[in-house]
Amino acid sequence: MRRLRNVKIVATLGPASDSYDMIEALHKAGTDVFRLNMSHGSHDEIREKHRIIREVEKNHQSTIGILADLQGPKLRVGVFAGDSETLVAGAHFRLDLDETEGDAGRVCLPHPEIFAVLKPGASLLVNDGKIRLKVIDCGKDFADCEVVTGGVISNRKGVNVPDVVLPLAALSEKDRADLEFVCELGVDWLALSFVQRPEDVTEARTLAKGRAALLSKIEKPSAVDRFEDILAVSDGIMVARGDLGVELPVQNVPPIQKRMVRKCRAAAKPVIVATQMLESMIESPMPTRAEVSDVATAIYEGADAVMLSAESAAGDYPIEAVTTMDNVAREVEQDPTYTEIIESSRKADRMTVADGIVAAAREIAETTDIKAICCFTQSGTTALLTARERPRVPVIALTPLIGTARRLALSWGTNCVITGDVDRFKKAVVSAVRAARDGGFAGENDYVVVAAGVPFNVPGSTNILRVAPCDERLIFAADPE
Repeated sequence: MRRLRNVKIVATLGPASDSYDMIEALHKAGTDVFRLNMSHGSHDEIREKHRIIREVEKNHQSTIGILADLQGPKLRVGVFAGDSETLVAGAHFRLDLDETEGDAGRVCLPHPEIFAVLKPGASLLVNDGKIRLKVIDCGKDFADCEVVTGGVISNRKGVNVPDVVLPLAALSEKDRADLEFVCELGVDWLALSFVQRPEDVTEARTLAKGRAALLSKIEKPSAVDRFEDILAVSDGIMVARGDLGVELPVQNVPPIQKRMVRKCRAAAKPVIVATQMLESMIESPMPTRAEVSDVATAIYEGADAVMLSAESAAGDYPIEAVTTMDNVAREVEQDPTYTEIIESSRKADRMTVADGIVAAAREIAETTDIKAICCFTQSGTTALLTARERPRVPVIALTPLIGTARRLALSWGTNCVITGDVDRFKKAVVSAVRAARDGGFAGENDYVVVAAGVPFNVPGSTNILRVAPCDERLIFAADPE
């Protein structure tokens, strides 16, 4: 299913979108990758959603990516005798390890690892930052705090600790069980929540054993501080602005988003911009103008994908939300300013033969009447490098591996085609021009650029480039063997 845009759309599945008809409708409306949120739903429910996605993929002869989002370590307060209490600014409030029910003066925080690293002056944020506490005194089993920003605190509300790197395992026991389950099920991407350091990613990679690509969610200040190290060991990045906007001043988030998108583009690694993109569409069929501008900004920056969370998982208008994103993307990408911004921000370091090949492919495509860049890829690297160039013409990624094609569903501008194994370059050229014609990218009188690696089926061997006519008679006339 060819999209008339380059940026990809990720939609989260949930109670509002768990049937075949709805998942099919979301795909037809524009969803390229479906997100399975492991914080919600049993393994049986996740398995059923996975089955439906693959059925939709088969029935529409599409390539659909599936992203499983691991919950990560969740920090929560305990319970209150009256289910909730109101904290007043200036009052004192204690957090401790006592499991008895809380009251207006204290509550259990069943995470000794937090107390182990707290220092006076540190901030604790409760309920998405609606309540802010400042640590006055602390020990190995308590923290006496001043209420800086008051409000209602209720049972098991989440806690953020922005000022310290927590000595927490990146993967809880639940995460480890979920990781093994979804890898065996056959997902394409694993999203890692609350990454703090590159070691968090390498631990998950050891457990995944190559069965899924790893996407690090940047949602903590410590991850921002070590972003380049985390990017180096990740296959992709999600700018998770929800918790990031809680743990950092909200005005810091837009420039951080821009810097991270640029760095991901330079590294040829997919980047998703996520959280509250069309938040009002949970309850409204129309987005706000500010939300539309937010989506457009991410697209102008050159993000690989934009994501819907509750809008498609639990909202009243999931199809409308996807359609809105699709419409915004198509309009932005037709704007001449979009091309100017994308090309002026193209600053990749080119140090390999493959870098030079894909850069040359883009230059040729943009200076002559070329209809598409066709790249053969085993691991996906050639397609990612080509997408990094953000060419003005479509990118057709040809691969014999369905897993590679599904992972590339997240990558900017890639149109994936499953092809048979090829062992000669002429055969590759013929396969490429047929894919371009069959997909409606080019006609018989047009030309495409073909990039490949010889010998074939060796990852990272991109070393050859050809301008090829889409008329196969001309290919065989020039090279009859």
